[in-house]
Amino acid sequence: MNDTHEHELRATALSCRRGSRELFAGLDFSLRAGQWLHVRGANGAGKTSLLRLLTGLARPYAGRVEWNGVELARAGEDYRGALAYFGHRHAVKDDLSALENLRLAAALDGRALEPRAGCAALWRVGLRGRESLPMRVLSQGQRRRALLARVLVRGARLWILDEPFAALDADGVDMVCSLVQDHLRGGGSAVLTSHQPIALPGGHSVELDP
Repeated sequence: MNDTHEHELRATALSCRRGSRELFAGLDFSLRAGQWLHVRGANGAGKTSLLRLLTGLARPYAGRVEWNGVELARAGEDYRGALAYFGHRHAVKDDLSALENLRLAAALDGRALEPRAGCAALWRVGLRGRESLPMRVLSQGQRRRALLARVLVRGARLWILDEPFAALDADGVDMVCSLVQDHLRGGGSAVLTSHQPIALPGGHSVELDP
């Protein structure tokens, strides 16, 4: 992790619309180092839309999101460097291996990733022995694990994970919970969406109604 000093992600009176439909309104929460947030709700309730607001990929209809007291639109590189986002549509190069994809993602971030560090991240997510296989031959669950390794090597303080348990078996779910717990113990924070209970101690939750 780049830095374990105190940090805060804060949402104040946050509202989101899709066309003329209001997805949620008046949402407030604060997330600091060592804390995690479970975003719950049925399909269509706005979970992914909320995460897009928290990552700065979309703007709220009303309210504001701040990182360390600075609105996201002005936080710039300070926020982008502190954030690792795990979503549904992350692009991978199918003809490249899992390790090559990791190194490419790091290069796009302006960082060099040593093969040993990349392999360690892939082993940690359960891909030992598959580091050099092309992504196109991996199962959907294995591809998701490779994307989780990208979160690990980014060294970010804040993890925002959209349905990280999707396509994973029970061992994979336990692995994700272990990764998040280690991240929190190291002074990080996390936001997760999931339809199922999350076996992590503490935490806060918000429920979005459809």
